Amino acid sequence: MTILVKNALVLAGDCFKKSDVLIKDSLIDTIGTSISENGVNRVFNAQDKYFLIPGFVDVHTHLREPGFSYKETIKSGTAAGAKAGYTALCTMPNLNPVPDCVENLRVQTDIIDRDAVIKVYPFASITMGRQGRGELVDFDSLKDRVIGFSDDGTGVQEEETMLAAMEKCAKVGKIVSAHCEVNDLLNGGYIHDGEYCRYHNHKGICSASEYEQIARDVELAEKTGVHYHVCHISAKESVDIIRKAKARGINVTCETGPHYLTMCDEDLQEDGRFKMNPPLRSKDDMQALIDGVKDGTIDVIATDHAPHSREEKSKGLEKSAMGVVGLETAFPVLYTKLVKTGIITLEKLINMMSVKPREIFSIPGGRIETGMPADLALLSLDDEWTVKPDEFVTMGRATPFEGWKVYGRNLLTICEGEIVYEAL
Repeated sequence: MTILVKNALVLAGDCFKKSDVLIKDSLIDTIGTSISENGVNRVFNAQDKYFLIPGFVDVHTHLREPGFSYKETIKSGTAAGAKAGYTALCTMPNLNPVPDCVENLRVQTDIIDRDAVIKVYPFASITMGRQGRGELVDFDSLKDRVIGFSDDGTGVQEEETMLAAMEKCAKVGKIVSAHCEVNDLLNGGYIHDGEYCRYHNHKGICSASEYEQIARDVELAEKTGVHYHVCHISAKESVDIIRKAKARGINVTCETGPHYLTMCDEDLQEDGRFKMNPPLRSKDDMQALIDGVKDGTIDVIATDHAPHSREEKSKGLEKSAMGVVGLETAFPVLYTKLVKTGIITLEKLINMMSVKPREIFSIPGGRIETGMPADLALLSLDDEWTVKPDEFVTMGRATPFEGWKVYGRNLLTICEGEIVYEAL
């Protein structure tokens, strides 16, 4: 198939330029003006107002299959990603079976090969059974089949276990993507240990449960030379530790999520759609994360898309499952709250959602240039809409953004030169 996008505002380096883009044989074939429509299968007119960007990449997605297909399937999750402008998802290993060996990983990759609408890059676990302790996986046998290694949902508890994992990952040239959580500091908590928690008689999760493990791991990363990536940071201390580690030349990158940049514990309600791990923290933490985005300490904005059933999310803050959905709201929420308010530029946001994730995880693409993969999204920034979970493609419905009025909508997603979503 040949596809021509005419009169688009095309991301070219650090700015947008009006261009036509011709796609042929899964690659960007020609970029210019007044490209002929002769012999083209599909033509889309961007009307001098729609923005053509490299497709978004989410480096932290839960697709729930195999094992939990009542929450989400690879088919539904990737379709939700395609609708939102994502062309690649990195899927976490909270699965059954856990992808801790080649045989178990193949259960997942067979479904990906059959059902995925866009590209999916799986993580393998760090420990057998994703227990956060005990026996390590066989990194060498898995290294060419996965994007990296993570025990997401579980922090690796023993220092010697994480040290050994980092040494092995450094040897095979793979990223350790760490969920940082000290189990001994949790004390049954389920929201941030702040004013809302105390006023409403809830049990809190202290920030130290996150940043103490990051501090430990940064030292181990310096010792081993591994590329250490920190998942979904939420605390101001975490930002500070990572900023100082980067200044020391340690090979550390990190991500945060849209909800941590736009909400804090003052926004909590007695509803399971506000429950996630790590939790929404204080206003000071939110501001520290914003500052980390602005100064480059935080490299990537990832969704931590974590769908659950309605029943699992209907039990209030205390008893609902941890996790909210995020693919279909990530860009509109961030564009509305960070770009339209002048906190960061549109180019900066696209870099954090499209370009930087590819650079960190060695995923092809990220630039709209001749010969590059045709993994693209076309955005309308003027569309205002209200977040209504019942209109989501994902099977999950729990979002703290329900009812928000936001700007920005994806109109077209092209993955490997094929149209996987269109709303033009």
